[in-house]
Amino acid sequence: MKKINISLVTFNNNSTNVSKLIDNCLKSNLLFKFYLIDNSPNEKLKSLVNISDKIVYIFNKTNLGYGKAHNMALSDSISYGVPYHLVINPDVYFSPDVLEKLYEFMENNPDVGLVMPKVLSPDGGLQFLCKLLPTPIDLISRRFLSWGPFKKYVHRRNRLYELRFTGYNRIMEVPNLSGCFMFLRTSILKKVGLFDERFFMYLEDTDLSRRIHCVAKTVYYPYAHIYHEYGKGSYKSFRLLRIHILSAIKYFNKWGWFNDAERDNINARTLKKLGYNSDKF
Repeated sequence: MKKINISLVTFNNNSTNVSKLIDNCLKSNLLFKFYLIDNSPNEKLKSLVNISDKIVYIFNKTNLGYGKAHNMALSDSISYGVPYHLVINPDVYFSPDVLEKLYEFMENNPDVGLVMPKVLSPDGGLQFLCKLLPTPIDLISRRFLSWGPFKKYVHRRNRLYELRFTGYNRIMEVPNLSGCFMFLRTSILKKVGLFDERFFMYLEDTDLSRRIHCVAKTVYYPYAHIYHEYGKGSYKSFRLLRIHILSAIKYFNKWGWFNDAERDNINARTLKKLGYNSDKF
């Protein structure tokens, strides 16, 4: 029975690391097909298809972008009737039982369209990847104003934006989940569509989470965990920073900059459900 497809998009990634991730995924009996979608300028990763006949290698000859490349595999999952699809980053690793736990959770909760497990750094530290829908101030302040006289404000705002007050120790419905590990229900993708290909990289996960959240539940599930190296590329590369800024502009042009009533309602509803009290926190 077809249960889960997984897609990984690579661009000049180390073949040893990619091979380890593939081996990780192949240990699960739930896996139907693993899509290795290569946006690199060469086919160095093609030999990895020899690991298993479950691997589908797609070489694009050029960097199509994160969402557009993943959409190639997501479309197949929908066409072939595979009920779940995992979008994963190459800097992630986990124990095989993670897929089983998330699969069981989705099977028991048909109103959930997207689930993300607890995400840890390699040293075991918690990564705060559950977020509210962003405002322009959120993205600008996090990237450019976390210093000097703005530091306290940005820190306080981040605690709210990243929902740190929750402790990350309970199941939560969250409108904005990280694209590093998106366990998706394909029947919901048929309703809302795939990644918006206008986003080359960055914020395509926020956009898709938001669209899913409007028709189904988007859930953080802390009883399974993964490890994520989390390079924060746009903090180290001017090229990636430029791409990040352009994606933010496209996102706010699509949904609204300061006038986004749907965002405000979703965020307010999320905070209320999670028991946020401004006086307490």
